[in-house]
Amino acid sequence: IHGQCAIIMFDVTSRLTYKNVPTWHRDLCRVCENIPIVLCGNKVDVKNRQVKAKQVTFHRKKNLQYYEISAKSNYNFEKPFLYLARKLAGDPNIHFVEAVALKPPEVTFDLAMQQHLNSNADCLLM
Repeated sequence: IHGQCAIIMFDVTSRLTYKNVPTWHRDLCRVCENIPIVLCGNKVDVKNRQVKAKQVTFHRKKNLQYYEISAKSNYNFEKPFLYLARKLAGDPNIHFVEAVALKPPEVTFDLAMQQHLNSNADCLLM
């Protein structure tokens, strides 16, 4: 209640978590009206992905920003936060200027996989 922004995150290795996104979004909108919301698909570093990028369509219906991330490898981890900071401040030119202290990633993110995700992300980002 009285939240200023939100991140809804699902696990791309679990279809059930993606199926719950509409419920989480509805519940969130009931208690926090008209706040910026980002949808994130986490664990894109995992090989046995169950929710493919093309299957993620909820963000289009609700006009939400969507990012594919890996909290484990730090892939795109800052993007939802930067998007929300820009929305909250009303300034699209805000940039994070200092690197945060991160624990080194536990996995290495395959460069070919990252390029594949980036090429597919163009059609996913609003």
